[in-house]
Amino acid sequence: MEIWINPACSKCRSAISVLDAEGAQYTVRRYLEDVPAEDEIREVLERLGLEPWDITRTQEAAAKELGLKEWPRDAGARDRWIAALAAHPKLIQRPIITADDGTAVVARTEDAVRDALSR
Repeated sequence: MEIWINPACSKCRSAISVLDAEGAQYTVRRYLEDVPAEDEIREVLERLGLEPWDITRTQEAAAKELGLKEWPRDAGARDRWIAALAAHPKLIQRPIITADDGTAVVARTEDAVRDALSR
């Protein structure tokens, strides 16, 4: 499994603590440094079963500068949202765990991390 983290994020640090406590095998991806390409974001969205606006941190400064709250949330705007996430990775909700069974989860709670571990 892989976990996308921002080391400055308390939810990310908490998720890592749970993974470590459970003895999980995982790879850390510091996605602000190792920025996911648009295709990787599409793949993770498919694994999550979510749309790009579902994993966008709309309170970030970049989101406000881009006016994301005003963007349409429909199939026609999907590529625009994905491009924004790739160009501004800080907008991606975190942490995201890609589970061994091919699914993924936004792991903002201990229960979500444990759910990823059970897959």
